[in-house]
Amino acid sequence: MNCSVAFIQAFVAAALSANLACAQTSGGFSRPADKSVRRTDRNSQIAHQQLIEKANKGGIDVYFLGDSITRRWGATAYPEFLANWNTNFFGWNAANFGWGADRIENMLWRLENGELDGVHPRIIVLLAGVNNVGTVPGGDAQVENITRGLKAVVNACQQKAPNAIIVLTALFPRNDNMAVIPTINRINENLARMADGKKIRYLDANDKLADKDGKLFEGMSKDK
Repeated sequence: MNCSVAFIQAFVAAALSANLACAQTSGGFSRPADKSVRRTDRNSQIAHQQLIEKANKGGIDVYFLGDSITRRWGATAYPEFLANWNTNFFGWNAANFGWGADRIENMLWRLENGELDGVHPRIIVLLAGVNNVGTVPGGDAQVENITRGLKAVVNACQQKAPNAIIVLTALFPRNDNMAVIPTINRINENLARMADGKKIRYLDANDKLADKDGKLFEGMSKDK
C-alpha cells in the first residue's frame, strides 16, 4: 500500500464529501489538556472496551483517532457517513477510533489504556481539540493548553507506535460562535509548526470547508 500522497488525497476527498458531525458546545480552558482523564459514563466505558477489542484484532494500517467528527464517519448509526468511509477507505485496512464528545485529555487516556497497544499502524490520523475550544473565545492560556494537549497525544502515539507517520489534521471551523475562529486558527498554526514533513505531517483542508473568515460552506455541517 502506498501511504503517502495517495492517502492524503483520499483523506481530503473523504473529509470534503462527508458532512461534519456535531461538536460539543461547552469547552474552554477548564483543565489541563495534557493530563489524561477517563470518561466515567457507561457508554464511554463500553466503547473503550470495544475499541480495545478492535485494536487486539490487529491488521490495522491506518488508525483514525478523534471525537464525534471521526466516530460518526465510521458508525453504522450514520449510514451516509459510513458509506463515505467505505468508499474512500476500502482496502486501506483503516480503523476508526473516534468517540463522541471526547476532549483531548480523554483521547490521551484511551491511548494510555490499551487502544493503541500492539496495533503498529503505518499511519495515525489525529483530529482533536474542537471540544476543548468549545463556544467560549479563549486567550493565550486556552491556546497553549490545547496545544500542549495535542503534543501529549502525539508523544503518546509515538511511544506506542514509533514507526507510524502521524497526520495532524487542522481543527475544523465551528460556527455556533464565530468568535472562536481566531482561537482555532492559532491552534492550527501551532499544529503546523509541530509537523516536520516526515514523521509528522500537517493536513489543513479548511479552505475546502469554509471561507476565509471560517464560515462553513452550505451543506458542510448539519450544525452551525
